[in-house]
Amino acid sequence: MSAAERPPAQPADLLRPGRPIVGMSAVLLPCRREGGFDWVAAEAHVARTRDAGLTPAVNMDTGYVQLLTGEEQRTVLDLAQRTTDGAFVAGAFVADRPGDPFDLAGYVRAATEIATRGGTPVIFPSWGLNELDDDGWVGALTEIGAELDRWIGFELGEMFVPYGRIPSLDAYEGLLGIESCIGAKHSSLSRQLEWDRLALRDERRPGFHVFTGNDLAIDMVMWGSDYLLGLSTFDPEAFALRDRWWAEGDARFHELNDLLQYLGHFTFRAPVPGYRHDAAIAFDLRRWANGDGTPPGAPRRPDADREVLADILDRLDAVVGREPRGGR
Repeated sequence: MSAAERPPAQPADLLRPGRPIVGMSAVLLPCRREGGFDWVAAEAHVARTRDAGLTPAVNMDTGYVQLLTGEEQRTVLDLAQRTTDGAFVAGAFVADRPGDPFDLAGYVRAATEIATRGGTPVIFPSWGLNELDDDGWVGALTEIGAELDRWIGFELGEMFVPYGRIPSLDAYEGLLGIESCIGAKHSSLSRQLEWDRLALRDERRPGFHVFTGNDLAIDMVMWGSDYLLGLSTFDPEAFALRDRWWAEGDARFHELNDLLQYLGHFTFRAPVPGYRHDAAIAFDLRRWANGDGTPPGAPRRPDADREVLADILDRLDAVVGREPRGGR
């Protein structure tokens, strides 16, 4: 029976109470009010993420990788290496256009830039990769995998980027067979598709990480997913505490998860890429950055978001046991 012919996975069979969670957080790249990136605030947030116990993920969608020059991407990598001593992951991004062929050499160059700094590459989608059929997609990743010691795959839906694609479960089974791939981020925003991948993972390769990218269902960690989320950049400390409470069997996990999920549903509403501006507003409210700037061309949220976000942040402070923002 092929993977696609399997019956849908049943969540009751997958629940994993007390399982330690591996958390990776896609780091926002803050911008200055007057324009340009705020490298000081960016380095501080990588350190903040590291200190919370999450693995920083740079040059991802949350870090505007599609809008960065090659030099800016390398600046981010140097910053991450310096701050984490190589304990980071980063998007290996290839900029192309519809109809362009799969660029193996471009991916290997991008991944090598990351690996030589000690980081783990995340193979970011592209037109050339995702316009391949399922067999071609697996074949292309196999070629990349032959050149790398360790990397993470990435399924990304079209609601995030126009060149996104969620391959079939059969293709995912092929990905599980690539030894150098240690896991894959799954961003379909579908619980069932992710449950199906978890069931297949448990059967075929239990050590493989399914990193949920479902910012609308961050409780997927209850069923065996780890995570690589943009939402966690709003509050790495709260996510790390939530994770610890799950591992300890502390019922407070659910209260904190509910509040973080409220944040996710609010900030990841359509158009989904606007969540990055909400994160910038949260950074400004937290005094983690000077202003809520975004790069030219990035979608922005209405001013009314600020009041809602301030309320959520205050409620998070109360649950986590932090000093209120006004007292800082």
